[in-house]
Amino acid sequence: MKDKVLLDSNIILYGFGREKTKKEIVKNLIRERPLLTTQVINEVLNVLIKKFNFSIDEVKEVLNFLRTKTEIILVNLYTIDIALTVKERYNFSYWDSLIIASALENGCRILYTEDMQHGQVIEKTLTIKNPFFN
Repeated sequence: MKDKVLLDSNIILYGFGREKTKKEIVKNLIRERPLLTTQVINEVLNVLIKKFNFSIDEVKEVLNFLRTKTEIILVNLYTIDIALTVKERYNFSYWDSLIIASALENGCRILYTEDMQHGQVIEKTLTIKNPFFN
C-alpha cells in the first residue's frame, strides 16, 4: 500500500514555473493522486492570478485539472483545532500548522513542501519532505 501524501501550494506552483527538473518532479507527484486541501487550492489559484497573470478561464482550467488529478480535502473546525495544537507544540506558522493538521487528520505519511524542515517528523507519523532536496 502506498503512503498517503499531501502537497503544499509551493510544490504545485513549480508545475507552472520554468525549471524543467522541478516541473517533472511535480508532474510525477501529481500522477500519484496526492491530497490537496482547500487552503492549498486557494493559495495556488491566488498566485496564478496575481503573479502568473492567469485569466479566470485559465484558473478554472487549473482548478478542474486539480479536481480530477488529486483528492481535495476540506479544512474544517476540527482541522483548525489540530492546527492550533500543532502550532503550540512545534511553533510553526498558523498556515503551515493548518496544512500539517490536514495531513495528520487524513492519515498522510508525507507532506511535500519546501517551506519546512526536510526530514522533520511530526507526531511520529508525518514526515516533511522537500521533493527537490538533494
